[in-house]
Amino acid sequence: MPRMLDVSDDVRAEIGDEEADRLLAGGDAPGSYDCTSCRTPGDSEQERTSTVLFVGEETAVLAFAHATCIPSQVVPVSEEQLQGAVRSITGEDAAPRNPGADVAPPAPIPTSERQATLGITCGLVLVEDDLRPALVVEPDGPIVRPGSVSMNDDFLPLLMEQGFQPVSDMNVLPAMIPGWSALLAMGKLHAVLQPGNGGNQAAWWQAHQPLAVSDGWRTAANKAQTVLMYAAPSGTIGHQPREDLMRQALEGAAAQGKLVAAAMPLAGT
Repeated sequence: MPRMLDVSDDVRAEIGDEEADRLLAGGDAPGSYDCTSCRTPGDSEQERTSTVLFVGEETAVLAFAHATCIPSQVVPVSEEQLQGAVRSITGEDAAPRNPGADVAPPAPIPTSERQATLGITCGLVLVEDDLRPALVVEPDGPIVRPGSVSMNDDFLPLLMEQGFQPVSDMNVLPAMIPGWSALLAMGKLHAVLQPGNGGNQAAWWQAHQPLAVSDGWRTAANKAQTVLMYAAPSGTIGHQPREDLMRQALEGAAAQGKLVAAAMPLAGT
């Protein structure tokens, strides 16, 4: 039975006309599916459905979403991010396009004596009378420049060099930062991307396992297509179990001059 599928020109170019036509005819498309955006059931025989192609360096995975959630599109991701997304859903690795490629692990962030880990908390923050999807980033130790012998924490200066701005008022919306984005793939947060070489993006932060987000956070992010990122030095915010406590901690960090922020587009679904 023909499916009510939307196949964008970009997706068609990646999978080829033959496969696209077979999908539209119902050959390879499932009738029912879990929407890769909202993670609720969908039915391509009863409602318009978008084809979403996640493309890594060696692997591609075709997913489906309600057309009311997101349009049909190609979502570029790193090979490691794509394999992680597939494992999180199926427990298996994706079939490689070109077997034999090695995937390097993400590079650690250097510190004076050990490797610091970036902790990320997802929450909704009230800014300009609207609940905004936010990422709050805090390392578990000082961050210093590679090769530096200084013991000073350079986390905020390094981000400010990238375009992040100090926060003095939590009620003011942070400015957009060019070249950065938050990657939400298959309903989970996978990475924060920054400008890389040759116009490509590289992972600034990458989840060891895809990070689940609340339905409210995902809905707000898909609606705004923008995510706010706040960052503070180690020991400033701490783990806050509720969003109101997180807001208080952010306001305290801003009052101390220890908070920077930026807005960035949402990549993926």
